[in-house]
Amino acid sequence: MGNRGMEDLIPLINKLQDAFSSIGQSCNLDLPQIAVVGGQSAGKSSVLENFVGRDFLPRGSGIVTRRPLILQLVNSKAEYAEFLHCKGRKFVDFDEVRLEIEAETDRLTGSNKGISPIPINLRVYSPNVLNLTLIDLPGMTKVAVGDQPVDIEHQIRDMLLQFITKESCLILAVTPANTDLANSDALKIAKEVDPQGLRTIGVITKLDLMDEGTDARDILENKLLPLRRGYIGVVNRSQKDIDGKKDIRAALAAERKFFLSHPAYRHIAERMGTPLLQKTLNQQLTNHIRDTLPGLRSKLQSQLLSLEKEVDEYKNFRPDDPARKTKALLQMVQQFGVDFEKCIEGSGDQVDTSNLSGGAKINRIFHERFPFELVKMEFDEKELRKEISYAIKNIHGVRTGLFTPDLAFEAIVKKQIIKLKEPCLKCIDLVIQELINTVRQCTNKLGSYPRLREETERIVTTYIRERDSKTKDQVLLLIDIELSYINTNHEDFIGFANAQQRTAANATKKRVMPNQVIRRGWLTINISIMKGGSKDYWFVLTAESLSWYKDEEEKEKKYMLPLDNLKLRDVEKGFMSSKHVFAIFNTEQRNVYKDLRQIELACDTQEDVDSWKASFLRAGVYPEKDQADNEDTMTPGDTVSMDPQLERQVETIRNLVDSYIGIVNKSIRDLMPKTIMHLMINSAKDFIHSELLAYLYNAGDQGSLMEESAEQAQRRDEMLRMYHALKEALVIIGDISTTTVSTPVPPPVDDTWMVKDPRMNLNIFKYENSTVLYFQ
Repeated sequence: MGNRGMEDLIPLINKLQDAFSSIGQSCNLDLPQIAVVGGQSAGKSSVLENFVGRDFLPRGSGIVTRRPLILQLVNSKAEYAEFLHCKGRKFVDFDEVRLEIEAETDRLTGSNKGISPIPINLRVYSPNVLNLTLIDLPGMTKVAVGDQPVDIEHQIRDMLLQFITKESCLILAVTPANTDLANSDALKIAKEVDPQGLRTIGVITKLDLMDEGTDARDILENKLLPLRRGYIGVVNRSQKDIDGKKDIRAALAAERKFFLSHPAYRHIAERMGTPLLQKTLNQQLTNHIRDTLPGLRSKLQSQLLSLEKEVDEYKNFRPDDPARKTKALLQMVQQFGVDFEKCIEGSGDQVDTSNLSGGAKINRIFHERFPFELVKMEFDEKELRKEISYAIKNIHGVRTGLFTPDLAFEAIVKKQIIKLKEPCLKCIDLVIQELINTVRQCTNKLGSYPRLREETERIVTTYIRERDSKTKDQVLLLIDIELSYINTNHEDFIGFANAQQRTAANATKKRVMPNQVIRRGWLTINISIMKGGSKDYWFVLTAESLSWYKDEEEKEKKYMLPLDNLKLRDVEKGFMSSKHVFAIFNTEQRNVYKDLRQIELACDTQEDVDSWKASFLRAGVYPEKDQADNEDTMTPGDTVSMDPQLERQVETIRNLVDSYIGIVNKSIRDLMPKTIMHLMINSAKDFIHSELLAYLYNAGDQGSLMEESAEQAQRRDEMLRMYHALKEALVIIGDISTTTVSTPVPPPVDDTWMVKDPRMNLNIFKYENSTVLYFQ
């Protein structure tokens, strides 16, 4: 045999191929193989049949090989064939092998001459073969025939490249001698992926069909278009021989006689023929396997290590073991509780960098969304003064009051406090929704057990809904407590004396430092195309102004807008726009920017809009109030100015209401997050840690609760099979001896006969003082 010191290596690789093919996995290993490439009718199938000594491959005109055939030749005393997809069945009649290949090909590709990259695995045992592993690939073609797809050339080329681009694949480039060698499809594609010629072996077929007076002596002597590993000539059976059922043994004898008797090949007859090609391939493949074996072992070990953690829990797996189900249930519930707490409290592992979720989103609701909802309720100044005026008049009755009545103050304050109920309840609803989203996110890890996931989500969500009503009752109780006693002795309350001296200007005084930067970020200014179109700018919001710059370096300022008399309003999203928009306008009907009465600012999400609005609130820029309805319903008498004494009383109560409502708002803003955290969030965490398991046990049979999903069972089986296949492969490789007698790689040859023209996408072949252009 070609390399007896390593004759066990090729069966080893065959075992590895079978191990991974049987589980439908390639294990991402480039297993050493020999790929047979060439044009249609180049004689590829005949070469393979000569190796085996039997007729077993489909024949016909056009494209016959339509799926890769992985042919494993095993030297054995008995002669039979086995297909990987027909386990346990031995084919003794090789005509049946041909029919099975045709049937298996049609099963995937149909009978319309289509192709498929999914291989057929065939193993042939025979005393007449050497240990080889070859891949018969579809012949390259240029034109689609019949109902073949128009891109058949590219499909075949892509399939060939899938195999021959791997560094571990030897390329058997088959070219008929009766065609122009410079236009050989096999040599061209081999040269593309193996420019150094380390993996390419040339095979010249149909030497007996060359025109009279011509021969391939220069090619076979590696003088014309030389390859590093040279060429081997073979003579296959003619179509007449095949039709006449000429025995392959007789064909091999005729091939031997042809080389010995031909005057051009007589001197190199010992280096020609199918038996020598078989030995050469065996030796080259064996040496190649020896070279790739260390890398193969390293890849197997690295893949095994990557599977260790996941497989560890499955090693002693028994699906119906009650103890396993109990342990799994406890672990799943415990992990769910840990994940939920991490989502709420925040953690350093598995941080979501694309969206706010869990505790971060709830924090935004507490400190941005809820304060914004409170400010949105800020009184309509005209309506409030009218209510105060009516209250004072109704309290005085038929008399003309000389003093400001405190009952009017109390009535107006209570009316404003009642309005706090709506934003408080809305805040709770937003937190509830985020908690439910967090529960769903955390139950994703329970996907292996669909019933457990469903029950866990149902139980926890139901508990949160129950806490919802209790939390709302408590918040409403807080507001009722505020209503029950108006504490005018509060240390922050201005009192009647200060209220009379306070002016409207002092009332609207900013609460932040003048130069304090409140927010920075990107916003889009929406401007019509006629005026320049929308553009993104870097905005800086301070307590006194809104400035925008070209970029975040803040060197090139585009504009600075003072915040005096500015208000916010909502703007509907455009029909074709994906952005969310709000606007800034001047309450005195002045232009805000250039000739624009308002500027529209756009964000990517509604959350960004709400966050920017909350920032503007801190700067003293409030949302507008819809006063159209009030103005339409006003009677002429409503617009008549009050007498000076009543005006002073209204102004005093107005200042008192403003002061007291500020105290209430501050208290509510502080107590709302605390109430929600105590009654809802912390309570949900405690429930998950201490009571969820009991609820799950009461929910139904533990067996059905811990029933695996089909996907999980399949994934576990595949992982275990892969794990055991990798371990088995490592044991096989570890037992093999790697001492061998090897032949060195042939020295480089002058391969300038195929050079790349950098100016065009074509190859230039040079031989016999002529030039052939080969277009890609």
